[in-house]
Amino acid sequence: MHPFRTAVENRDEAAIEALLAEDVVFTSPIAFKPYPGKAVTAAILRAVMRVLEDFTYVREIADPGGRDHALVFTATVDGKRIQGCDFLHLDEDGLIDDFTVMVRPLSAAQALAAAMGAQFDRIALEASEASEAAGA
Repeated sequence: MHPFRTAVENRDEAAIEALLAEDVVFTSPIAFKPYPGKAVTAAILRAVMRVLEDFTYVREIADPGGRDHALVFTATVDGKRIQGCDFLHLDEDGLIDDFTVMVRPLSAAQALAAAMGAQFDRIALEASEASEAAGA
């Protein structure tokens, strides 16, 4: 089992963040442009943990080299069942440097977009504070 999966299943925010490379790029299923950087990616993942209910990984797929992983999940958002996949790529140090999420069906993706939109100000504040702390 990949350590990221274990961290998510344990809802261990510190462990999740520790697995992210500083230059990680997060590609959202609901935003047009990717989000670069550890601070914003960690803030987004914390928000996801707040809005998705009954989150469960149901399958894990890895390439033979161990640098690419697909973690299939199910969850509920605003009463809608969602199915998705986290695609992770690991850098030479074993840290996540590329994180892409895809979800279905459309109605659940729209519910996720609305729920995450309501978290946007908090995500921006957390990312800003983390960036400032890292620079200090």
